[in-house]
Amino acid sequence: MSQDADLAGTTSEASLARTRARSLEIEAAIETDASRFRVLTGDRPTGALHLGHYFGTLQNRVVLQNKGVETWVLVADYQVITDRDGVGEIRQRVLGLLADYLAAGIDPERSTIFNHSAVPGLNQLMLPFLSLVTESELHRNPTVKAELEASGGRAMSGLLLTYPVHQAADILFCKANIVPVGKDQVPHLEQARVIAQRFDKRYGRVEKDRPVFRRPEALLSEAQSVLGTDGTKMSKSRGNTIELGMDADTTAKILRRAVTDSNRHITYDPALRPEVSNLLLIASLCTGEAPEAIAERIGDGGGGALKAVVTEAVNEHFAPIRARRAELIADEGYLLDVLRRGNERANEVADQTLTEVRQAMQMIY
Repeated sequence: MSQDADLAGTTSEASLARTRARSLEIEAAIETDASRFRVLTGDRPTGALHLGHYFGTLQNRVVLQNKGVETWVLVADYQVITDRDGVGEIRQRVLGLLADYLAAGIDPERSTIFNHSAVPGLNQLMLPFLSLVTESELHRNPTVKAELEASGGRAMSGLLLTYPVHQAADILFCKANIVPVGKDQVPHLEQARVIAQRFDKRYGRVEKDRPVFRRPEALLSEAQSVLGTDGTKMSKSRGNTIELGMDADTTAKILRRAVTDSNRHITYDPALRPEVSNLLLIASLCTGEAPEAIAERIGDGGGGALKAVVTEAVNEHFAPIRARRAELIADEGYLLDVLRRGNERANEVADQTLTEVRQAMQMIY
């Protein structure tokens, strides 16, 4: 199946299998020579990061950085307004997100942290990129389709419709060649690959063996999904999260309200006991001990003993991260300096890429 065909909706199983196999090859190549790779990743600053973010993506970014992969981390402030009327307390959220990154181990001396609104060249790429995709392709993107279905009849903004193209600009402006994604995000990456391919085909760089853009590839995340304390998807809007910056007492209070079940004997059974198993998984991720072993150790202690074990594990694991985060939040000048330096680097690269794009399009006057 061609890349364009995959954009018809969800990624086919055959395509996903190829992506997974290639992802394993990339992981092996990173171990051999990490300097070959540049990764682009990031978050929308819609609120504080929580355990789901940490174990799902943030921890892996630190691993890649420490292995020597050139890491670019985007604070996607413009994408906050894709599906809402305003940005709210955006400045505080951006600084909080930056503090989360640094406290978790992102090193600004080895990684570039930047934000959308400070990099005009990145956003200017949207114009030529939009000429390379059709409206029907955008409507078929799974994220756009899901947002439209969930809108309750509310008109979709132009920015939300073109969200996949903005993501392509994020990836392509810095010439990233790997992007950590879950399987549901693969269509976004395929959109970026198609845009890169179409740009080079239309403006003649492939024939000269000098493509403007590298073809980014997926680094599939196999991280286990952490549910919220109520057993549903962890979400700030549901109030079921444990934030990275929460103190130990607040964490304990939230976990005391966590949903379990009536069976006092604790077992790890994600299919039949999802809430209990999720708490065991959290303790496992924090301690490195297998969830089955934790369950066996608790035995007939019931939900109270389970929650006590999870609380201790979470608070012990995150204590140094929380202490460092508190120091960072108290030093706004340092946070702003980190972002300034990252934005300077991002602008240098964006301007260079934009120059190459203009040259390819014969728009140098």
